[in-house]
Amino acid sequence: MTDDGAIAGTQARDTFPKLLAELARTRGDRPAYREKEYGIWQTHDWAHVAAEMRLLAAGLADLGFRRDDRLIVVGDNRPRLYWSMCAAQSLGGVPVPVYQDSVADELAYVVEHAGARYALAENQEQVDKLLEIQKKVPSLETIFYVDPRGMRHYEGLLSYAEVQARGEKRLAAAPDMVSAEVAKGKGSDDAIMLYTSGTTGRPKGAVLSYDNLVWAAEAGAAFDGLKAGDELLSYLPMAWVGDHIFSYAQGYVVGLVVNCPESASTVMTDLREIGPTYYFAPPRVLENLITQVTIRMEDAGLLKRRLFHFFMGVARRVGPALLDGRPVSIGDRLLYWLGNLMIYGPLKNTLGMSRVRVAYTAGEAVGPEIFNFYRALGVNMKQLYGQTEASVFVTIHPNGEVFPDTVGKPVSKVELRIAESGEVLYRSPGVFKEYFKNPEATNDAKTADGWVHTGDAGYLDERGHLRIIDRAKDVGKLNDGTLFAPKFIENKLKFFPHINEAVAFGDGRDFVAAFVNIDMIAVGDWAERRNIAYASYQELAARPEVYDLIQSEVEQVNRDLAADPRMAGAQIRRFLILHKALEADDGELTRTNKVRRGFIGERYKALVDALYSAAKSAHIGVDVTFEDGRKGRIEGDVAIRDLAPHPALRKAG
Repeated sequence: MTDDGAIAGTQARDTFPKLLAELARTRGDRPAYREKEYGIWQTHDWAHVAAEMRLLAAGLADLGFRRDDRLIVVGDNRPRLYWSMCAAQSLGGVPVPVYQDSVADELAYVVEHAGARYALAENQEQVDKLLEIQKKVPSLETIFYVDPRGMRHYEGLLSYAEVQARGEKRLAAAPDMVSAEVAKGKGSDDAIMLYTSGTTGRPKGAVLSYDNLVWAAEAGAAFDGLKAGDELLSYLPMAWVGDHIFSYAQGYVVGLVVNCPESASTVMTDLREIGPTYYFAPPRVLENLITQVTIRMEDAGLLKRRLFHFFMGVARRVGPALLDGRPVSIGDRLLYWLGNLMIYGPLKNTLGMSRVRVAYTAGEAVGPEIFNFYRALGVNMKQLYGQTEASVFVTIHPNGEVFPDTVGKPVSKVELRIAESGEVLYRSPGVFKEYFKNPEATNDAKTADGWVHTGDAGYLDERGHLRIIDRAKDVGKLNDGTLFAPKFIENKLKFFPHINEAVAFGDGRDFVAAFVNIDMIAVGDWAERRNIAYASYQELAARPEVYDLIQSEVEQVNRDLAADPRMAGAQIRRFLILHKALEADDGELTRTNKVRRGFIGERYKALVDALYSAAKSAHIGVDVTFEDGRKGRIEGDVAIRDLAPHPALRKAG
């Protein structure tokens, strides 16, 4: 490894392969990655990671991988998949991670659009999709895989180990070939291609350079004082820019320890075992955790429930102030200490957040109720505002200035501007290079002098904090001129544990109406405790008792809206519970679980029309894709409920 050490010593830290070489030289025996296999955590130090990457890079070179080639990477978070990205970059190639739950058609689009000749799959499931794609996209020449289980009778494929064995032979003949390629890399080179979520159409391949990513990783780390050895659990999709920054870029820039869970079903257990110091969760994950807590409390005894609700009241009043260093009375401090002993401490341990020093949420707007729940427990949760095109970081809450109604202040070297239309624009060293093969979209998103259109409506408040109202294209008005911000309303609905997803309508209408998806686990538990029988999601969602439950929660949202002068006229007047869960496989959500509002409006047009008529129910049938890829159709009658406006609305009128 002396040749790689020489690279780190003589050249700038401007690419990830060079950063890895430096880490192997300076922190070679320190933990870099952990992976849980068969219930046991396996630790890999930085020297081992560099050696593994070097063998794989040489093996790729032996297979004909060359500069500017693209490597598709698909699977769950696994150390070897992360190492493969660095191996491709070592040769001047560009990794293209893909969402592991993508159906074959979605994956085929990315493979073909990226012009990828090589693909690495985690396991048999992903290999099967790639083989199906290979029939339609012949440019995909080479497929290799990590997990050999189930692969015995496959032909024409290579295992990860076999590629490394080829690399070992190549290095025996040319020991310096990988380090020579690494030395050619420079900060302006393409480092990664990440496909956007595609809320309004086909995903776009955002190309980010090393300069973009290294700046972002350093700026984010400096903002909140990350340090070498900080631990995080890497459980979010590798194709998402947040995971790429936190688990990959900051991993190399800071020297973080990246922990990969055994499976999606063991994430909570693995989180408790690792006890990360650095944590990220999108709003959907935070909402689900609160749902689990609520279910457990509902099943608890009367005394435990009363203690929980009493001390959570104390926490909401005192916890955020303690985090921010604001004055708190001795009496409240004592109550909070007692609550921490009995409630908050055990709860944080259950959630795996006992050691968290800094936590972020981002991806879409988070309801203030959800955000404040975690800060009340003493978790230093902050909102982060960013985009793939920004290499994530645009704004973050500074310590001591964490407000649930803002997304913080600009990170170092980020400039913000609010257009006359109210759209937020930014400029920074993290701004992406281009959308691959799409100069028109690039020019639409980025001005000649580097300003990027976010598509979000917002403003800077008197504290210098950015406040996001909604997606600019989604913000509208009711016919009486009342502001209509659908995401604001939807987030209030999703705070309730029984509501998993919501879609609000109202722009250009006389009133607001909403679709609701129930949370199957929370509502199922609620129904079982009341001996309410059901056999499926569709049957449970149609129960009148469930409608009564959801109606009580929608009415609470209306009371909250009535208290806000800007939103009092945007109370929900009619709602329905969809007969099926909104799914990414059906095109209703993106792979990052964002609602594709326009698509849903068209797909369920019959239900939208019924909401804005006098109908008390409507019939709907939609085509669906099941987990095993089969196609089907779900039909049913959906009831519609009317709500009287809260009295505060009448007063305002």
